[in-house]
Amino acid sequence: MGDGVPGLDELFSLKGKVALVTGGSRGLGLEIAQGLGEAGARLVITARREAYLKEAEATLRARGIEVLALQGSVADEADLARWLEGTLGGYGRIDILVNNAGVSWGAPTLEMPFERWRQVMETNLDGTWRLTQAVCRQMVQQGDGGRVINVASIAGLAGGRPDELSAIGYAVSKAGVVGLTRTLATHMAPHGILVNAICPGFFPTRMTRGILEEAEAIISQRTPLGRIGRPGELKGLAVFLAAPASSYITGQAIAVDGGATA
Repeated sequence: MGDGVPGLDELFSLKGKVALVTGGSRGLGLEIAQGLGEAGARLVITARREAYLKEAEATLRARGIEVLALQGSVADEADLARWLEGTLGGYGRIDILVNNAGVSWGAPTLEMPFERWRQVMETNLDGTWRLTQAVCRQMVQQGDGGRVINVASIAGLAGGRPDELSAIGYAVSKAGVVGLTRTLATHMAPHGILVNAICPGFFPTRMTRGILEEAEAIISQRTPLGRIGRPGELKGLAVFLAAPASSYITGQAIAVDGGATA
């Protein structure tokens, strides 16, 4: 454009960028990975289960998206190092990190086993922090900024109702991810690294299958838009937060929940 303002094609383009998406083999992670790839990014997707990972890799490649698939767990420090090494070995850099991998354990609050609480924290919070720290070090070394997108949850924004979700470890871990997002955003801003969080409401995924079988009608009734989320309603925000269009946005936790937290 003659006024020096980039056009929409440029504002939402990820051409030349490299994105690492954890938990990218299915559900919301695969949707986000697909969106970033459709916007032009080269991808690395990770997951614990090899079968799902290979299937996702084939799906993305069938859409003409360049992708590497790396198996492992975000709770395993050795796997995190291997993911970063594989990303740099394959593409030479990393521009976008999407921390999507996560687990949950449902139980009444007073009956929650500590070992399950610890398992959720090690994956959702500790693993997210370890990988983010390593990737941010690499981004600082590259010297041209970067993006970190944390997939949190509306469970981390408010206490929630036990008849919808009784998984206190999950909720607390996601609140921690929101806190990590805000703090890291202020610390990384001098390096041009923008850090934001997406906080989904209820979407149909493997993790929410049991909850929705029991409580979808209640959840929908309490949601202003009168329904749960649909496939495709998350990837647009992920592309926005990864692209030049969001260059003045950092430290935000954005709910995608049909108005549930309004």
